[in-house]
Amino acid sequence: MRAEAVLGVELGARGRSVVRELASQAPLTLVPRRAATTAADGTAVVHLVGSATSPVGGDVVDLRVRVGPGARLLLRGTAATVALPGHDGAVSSAAVHLDVAAGASVDYLPEPTVISSRADHRAAMSVRLAPDARLRCREVLVLGRSGERPGRLVTATDVVRDGVPLLRQRLDIGDPLLDASAGYLAGARVLATEVLVGADDPAAPASGDWWSLAPLAAGGALATAVGPDAVVAGRRLAEAVAHHPDVGFAAPARW
Repeated sequence: MRAEAVLGVELGARGRSVVRELASQAPLTLVPRRAATTAADGTAVVHLVGSATSPVGGDVVDLRVRVGPGARLLLRGTAATVALPGHDGAVSSAAVHLDVAAGASVDYLPEPTVISSRADHRAAMSVRLAPDARLRCREVLVLGRSGERPGRLVTATDVVRDGVPLLRQRLDIGDPLLDASAGYLAGARVLATEVLVGADDPAAPASGDWWSLAPLAAGGALATAVGPDAVVAGRRLAEAVAHHPDVGFAAPARW
């Protein structure tokens, strides 16, 4: 199965952000919130709805999002995604591209991705930010369903602001020895991260019980947490984000 989705948001009248372009197809369906905005600040709210079983081995899914100058977008999931094996062992892939213009902001908060046994999945996130754009981007990975070992996952994140790389990171999951290593995942079943780029950055790293918040060398910050399940990892990730000096990020995470 091959599917593409495109979303464009622009700043409209009275400071409200509006969806100007929207095209999607199963298994990834984009559903704008009725009235398209939150009551408080005029942010456009769009839900990611899994309208078919995916990704299955061989599936290729591509999502492209553009947020125009001054616009605000909250793009969030409605249910967890389960990566499943195909009949012929083919690799599945999912790519997300975010293009955030001057003065714009985007919160990309999908639900967790579960890597089931024998799955072989590739995930890529590419973000291009204007110098004063704001970003909150979450990834939650669950290593296998209850009682099973995870399949294979390679996930890559590439965040660039005004032509300067902020974060280029790759994670490989599925090697039992590596996943159990204290220097890697320490045997945790869930890994949760958020990339945070805003007006302020942490002055120094912060850490606690299985969570950390680290400033990036060229700007922005990376929050990381691990846990035995998604609930615990989510709480730890929220604690990490709460240590960010930008009040927009330090507010309780929308889990």
